[in-house]
This record gives sequence, structure tokens and C-alpha cells, in this order.
Amino acid sequence: MREGPIKMRRRKRRKLQKLTRLQGLEEGLRVKRSCPTCGPEPGGEEKDRGDSFSVQLLPPELVEHISSFLPIRDVVALGKTCRYFHHVCEAQGVWRRICLRLSPRLRQQGSGVRPWKRAAILNYTKGLYFQAFGGRRRCLSKSVAPLLAHGYRRFLPTKDHVFILDYSGTLFFLKNALVSSTLGQIQWKRACRYVVLCRGAKDFASDPRCDTVYRKYLYVLATREQLGMVGTTGGRTCDCVEVYLQSSGQRVFKMTFHYSMSFKQIVLVGQETQRALLLLTEEGKIYSLVVNETQLDQPRSYTVQLALRKMSRCLPHLRVTCMASNQSSALYITDQGGVYFEVHTPGVYRDLFGTLQAFDPLDQQMPLALSLPAKILFCSLGYNHFGLVDEFGRIFMQGNNRYGQLGTGDKMDRGEPTQVHYLQCPIALWCGLNHSLVLNQGSDFTKELLGCGCGAGGRLPGWPKGSASFVKLHVKVPLCACSLCSTRECLYMLSSHDIEHQLTYRDLPTHRVMGSPKPSLRTGPPQDPGSSAWACEEYLRQIHSCPTLQDRMEKMKEIVGWLPLMAAQKDFFWEALNMLQRAAGGADPGPSDPES
Repeated sequence: MREGPIKMRRRKRRKLQKLTRLQGLEEGLRVKRSCPTCGPEPGGEEKDRGDSFSVQLLPPELVEHISSFLPIRDVVALGKTCRYFHHVCEAQGVWRRICLRLSPRLRQQGSGVRPWKRAAILNYTKGLYFQAFGGRRRCLSKSVAPLLAHGYRRFLPTKDHVFILDYSGTLFFLKNALVSSTLGQIQWKRACRYVVLCRGAKDFASDPRCDTVYRKYLYVLATREQLGMVGTTGGRTCDCVEVYLQSSGQRVFKMTFHYSMSFKQIVLVGQETQRALLLLTEEGKIYSLVVNETQLDQPRSYTVQLALRKMSRCLPHLRVTCMASNQSSALYITDQGGVYFEVHTPGVYRDLFGTLQAFDPLDQQMPLALSLPAKILFCSLGYNHFGLVDEFGRIFMQGNNRYGQLGTGDKMDRGEPTQVHYLQCPIALWCGLNHSLVLNQGSDFTKELLGCGCGAGGRLPGWPKGSASFVKLHVKVPLCACSLCSTRECLYMLSSHDIEHQLTYRDLPTHRVMGSPKPSLRTGPPQDPGSSAWACEEYLRQIHSCPTLQDRMEKMKEIVGWLPLMAAQKDFFWEALNMLQRAAGGADPGPSDPES
């Protein structure tokens, strides 16, 4: 009967001894927050001068070793406290240990000014997120993360699976499969298993149509080591195009090029029987070859002819840096920011330019130059419309606008690039069959997804009826999202942060700002109060010119998108205006379902 109280007294005695030892250790290791550049903590010299010590008394190698065990967020935050810790947290030894902890199998840190830091952040921020349009659960999910992947550079969803290319040239094959849930139920899960498809890949492409049903084959541009000739030692590195079945990952065809030709990008254009492969060289020249996809699975070999594209033949002085394509057109961006078009069918040409005056059915490869006010950085090409982003962060849309996919606020077609004035400095732009998406970053550094056009099938979450203006979608966007893609069934977002290649925009010159047709109250350098007052008056005139109350509500929603507000503030005003609009229309003014 006495064993219980005796054990309790012994346990209390041990806790008391442990507590006294911890208190003594805390008094003996009281650290003084001091830095030679920041100075000691105010009042710190008078308190416990004999017991405190400086972190700088420790060996730098020990401080770096301790810092390498911190999470990446804490390492970055610690480096912003003072110069001493900034120097410690920028050391390559710290980031090398962090990188090897995140990716133990990584042997090469890559290139750049800070290679190990870049590699660590790439592997820390990598992720592929998706949200299905149908079903009960409409939340953002994350795919399986390949342990061998060195960051994510590109991705492409196909009919059944997803392919991801990392920064070391490894192409991964993410499969959909039946898995067992925590409750013991068998469910179909997207991108839950992975295998390595090939290594040494530079780029890859598939059928350019938005519907993934047509993406039967995957074309991979890769570098391979070729065996030397008889009597010679060693081999040569040659570029090749390998064709894989997207359903199984089996290679069915391979084309090898001469070792003197080096390519960096591949895109597809045309029908299955006349599939044209456009290959962009490192020198900015475009070559093309034609294959018949219906005969690729037949076990035979034949020779294809590689020819210089008319874009490079007619304009040899231009250096192309980027290509985009759909089934019946191709778009080229030069190093000077110019844009050139190839359109192969009269219907798409009429949708893009509003006329058939300059269309020549006998010479479909003749490039057509677009008239643009500034240098174009990147683009997105849909079926019958496209979007451009220039060096000042302005978005220009052109083409068919039947569903409002241009985001101009109306449904009138545009035969020339038209600026979307209430959106600036996007991170990514994507144009689909009849809707468009923009990945944007708010003033509080949170990212949001905006969309316009047709909302059928849930492709614009939160806006089932669609919108002729870019509106915020009900999607939770990852913090480091950098690119996106939408299919008929799912919305995909790729997360990756490359510290060596960040998108930067220039400031628009003053004379161009004054000549802008839309008033702007964007964040940035302090503006003239007179110009801000003029912009507000212009907004009021636009609201007053609307004939009906509903039109005024829609115009006010559009103006809220132009104002330099935080994402939460914009959501508040948009939801409040929706409530007022429903009340004015006779609907129930109560709280609404976000998905309605």
C-alpha cells in the first residue's frame, strides 16, 4: 500500500532536479544579441554582463552548421535580421547541407551565382497542384513528388497521366491509379505514382489541342550519346526526338539529327496525318519535319526530311527565342520582342484578325508581323484567340470573343492587340478553347487566379455562367505558383521558385501613362494627388454613363479590380456588390454559396 506514495515522491524529486538543472543551464548560457554592424541590444551591457556571451565568439563553421538545420523559411528570415546572420545564411555550405537534406540523391548543384541556394529553393518549392472541376470535392490537391526530381521546370497533362520535366533534364511520368484510402475504400486518384520516363530531355510536346483526348503520343527532344565510327574512339552527342505512347510510356519512334545541330524547343502543329514538328535551334532558326502519327506504331524505319521554316528563310536576320502553337497556327517571338504569326486555315485566320484580306491559302507559312507598342516577353495561344504580355507588364488580347474570353468586358471580336487595362504584371497567362486564365500577385504578395470567358463545366470555379471580364476564381493558389494549365476535367498549377530567373517588368514611361485611355491607381511609386483625383472622377463618369443599375454594378466590380487593394479587400467589395445586385434584382440577399 505504501509503494504508490513513495513512487510519486521519487517522481516529483526527479522533476525538481531536472528543473533546477535547466534553470542553471539557462542562466549560464544567456546570449547577448549583438552584432558589429548593428550594435549591442539597448540596455544589454548593464544586465548580466558577466554571464552573457556573443554568438560571434562561436566558430563560424559551427554557426553555419547549426543554421543548416533550420527550415528554409527560418533561414531566409534569419538572414534579414542583421549583417552577420546575412553573411552566415548566404554561405554556400549552409545551403549545400540544406539541399542534400531535401534531396539526398542530388549530386550536381546546377549553375548560377548561388548554385546550392538555388537548388535548395527549387526543391523546397516544387509541387504540382490540381483541382478537379467535377465531383463533390472541389479543393486543391497535390500530386506525388518524385524524390529524384531537381525542381519542376515544365509539365503537360495528357489523356491519362501527367508528365513533368525537372531542371536536370529528367522527364517523369506521373500516373493515375486506383489506391486504397485511409478508410479502406478503393478510389481513383490522380498523379499518385511516378516513374522515370527518360533522361537528358530538353523539351517535350504533344497534340496542341486543349482537349487531352487527342494527346496520344509524347514527343521528347533529348540529347543522346552516339557510338563513334569504326576505327575511331569515343562518341558524339547528338540531339534526337523520341516518341512515346502516353498511355504506357513505351517508346515507339526515334529520330536522330546531325551532331552539328542543337535544338532547344519543340512544338507541334497540324493534323495527325500531317503532323509538323517545329524545332528551334540555339541560334534562333526554325526547322520543321512532317510525320504521320497513324503509322508511328508500325515496326518500320523511314527517313524524314528536315527543312528550314519559311520564317527563318524569309527573315534570316531575326533570331527567334520562343514558339507557341495550336492545331492550325504558330506564333514566334524574336529576341527584339517582335511577334510573327503563321495561320494555316481561313476560319482561324478570320477569328484572329477579323478578315481574310491577307490570307493566302497557297502560302500558309508566310509569317505575318503584329504591330505592337513594346517588346513582348511571353504569350499564350488558344484555339482562336491569344494573349501577349509586354515588358511593362501590360496584357494584350486578340481574336474571337464570343464567350468573353478576351476579358475586355464585352463580347466583341478584336482583330488587333487590345490592352486589358485593369490587369498588369501577370505571373502567367493561359488561353484555352473559349476561356482565359491569369495568375496574378497582389500587393500583399499573395497570389490569385483570375479568369474570363465560358464557365461551363466548372472551368471558372465560382462563376458557372462565365464572365466577360477577368474575375477572381474560387481557387486556393500556392504561394510559389509559376505556371498553369486547364483541361476539360481539371485545373493544374505548377509551383517552383527560381532565384536566378525571376520575371521583372520595367516601369512605364510617364508620357505613355498620361496617354493611357484608362485611369490607373496602381501601387508603386507615389503618384501625383491630382492624377489620382482625376482617375476617381473618371471612374465616377464611367459609372454615371451606365444606363441601368445592373450595368453600374458591373462597372463598379470592374473598377474594384483596377484599384490598388489587397486581395481580401477586393473580395469584400466584390461580395458586397454581389449582395446588392441580387437584392436589387429581387433575389434573396442572404449569404451565398461560394460555388453558386
